[in-house]
Amino acid sequence: MRRRTPPPPSPLPQRHGVDPVRVRLPAAGPWGTVREHLVERLSGAGADTVDGMFDAGRIVGADGRAVAADAPYEPGMYVWFHREAAPETPVPFPLEVVYRDEHIVVADKPHFLATTPRGAHVTETALARLRRELGVPALGAAHRLDRLTAGLVLFTVRPEERGAYQSLFRDRRVRKEYEALAPYDPALPLPRTVRSRIVKERGVLAARQVEGEPNAVSRVELTEHRGPGPAGAPALGRYRLVPTTGQTHQLRVHMNALGVPILGDPLYPEVAPPVPAGDFRRPLQLLARELAFTDPVTGRAHRFRSGRALGAWAAYEEWAGRQ
Repeated sequence: MRRRTPPPPSPLPQRHGVDPVRVRLPAAGPWGTVREHLVERLSGAGADTVDGMFDAGRIVGADGRAVAADAPYEPGMYVWFHREAAPETPVPFPLEVVYRDEHIVVADKPHFLATTPRGAHVTETALARLRRELGVPALGAAHRLDRLTAGLVLFTVRPEERGAYQSLFRDRRVRKEYEALAPYDPALPLPRTVRSRIVKERGVLAARQVEGEPNAVSRVELTEHRGPGPAGAPALGRYRLVPTTGQTHQLRVHMNALGVPILGDPLYPEVAPPVPAGDFRRPLQLLARELAFTDPVTGRAHRFRSGRALGAWAAYEEWAGRQ
């Protein structure tokens, strides 16, 4: 079996904590020049944008030199460039580092901050922020947490060790515990373990449950409840959620299926209209509270706990925007 040759190192530095885009030209195709391929590949950006990048010398080869727009197409050639990111609204909440050593960083992420650059969220992400603030450009994410979910995220310091930490999550050797606030239903028997098959289709915002072999398993426990409160505040429950699998939106889907959707969820039970940029009211009341694992590099047993609190429990009226 022939080993795959690793790509050459990037000739471009990070920008605002974000890596440049790396493109490898396919082994075969109808393109006569590098420009022709990039115009097709980056069709969402438009030919004018690609031409502007070539004119400004922002598309470079492995030697760091600018690639000409009429450079002949070479199968397997690598090029790098930085996308021009649209302005992003800063997420006005701190990103706390709860642990750091020479191998890992554990951060306590606020609501509304994406874990890694993706789509419209590039510089305003936990990874980009930490790279800038800690001065660790090689920092990488071992897993992801939904942008709307707050709590603990594990990052790796050394690229060569990242796979070992990612395998913890792949092989289900991490104990994750979440806290959620949702309506309280005295008729709902808890604790229970929910098992179902969840699918998430590309381009569709919400995941859904379907018939078939379960691929999502969550333990749901009620830790306390109260209410109803004054001025129409509903009866609330505080729930401990322990997933043993990691399907997209798994806990949100399972809580909704139980008839107690998590407070502030814009997708379940119904997809709500998009929230304007900069509107940080009514955060999803879901928190990655605890992360525990045995370090695959050092053998050390780790157990981390978020110091954040879900605001709707202490101040429901304020969270709901009734004050």
